[in-house]
Amino acid sequence: KQILGNKIIGISCYNSEQLIKEGIKNKASYIALGAFFPTKTKKVKYKASIKILNWAKKTTNIPIVAIGGIKFENYKKLLLNKANFLAISSYVWNNKIYKPLEAIKKLK
Repeated sequence: KQILGNKIIGISCYNSEQLIKEGIKNKASYIALGAFFPTKTKKVKYKASIKILNWAKKTTNIPIVAIGGIKFENYKKLLLNKANFLAISSYVWNNKIYKPLEAIKKLK
């Protein structure tokens, strides 16, 4: 933020309260948490819990982005726990049943 000013800059915090605190301190535009569910998009080192999502929402007003293995069967759990945004990749682009636009429409 010191160098780029008002540009949108997020921080990947995985499942770490310490990284969330750093994001708050450094005035991140958003905080990314995940992977919440098993995913094939990339190798996952850290699994995020709903507990960390709830902690982050109580700790800061910075928007929270939930990432990892999000699909029709589980996305509502993240929204019900107040994730501000969902980063959804494989469900949309690698869906064997629905074309990308159809997959997105199912999430309404």
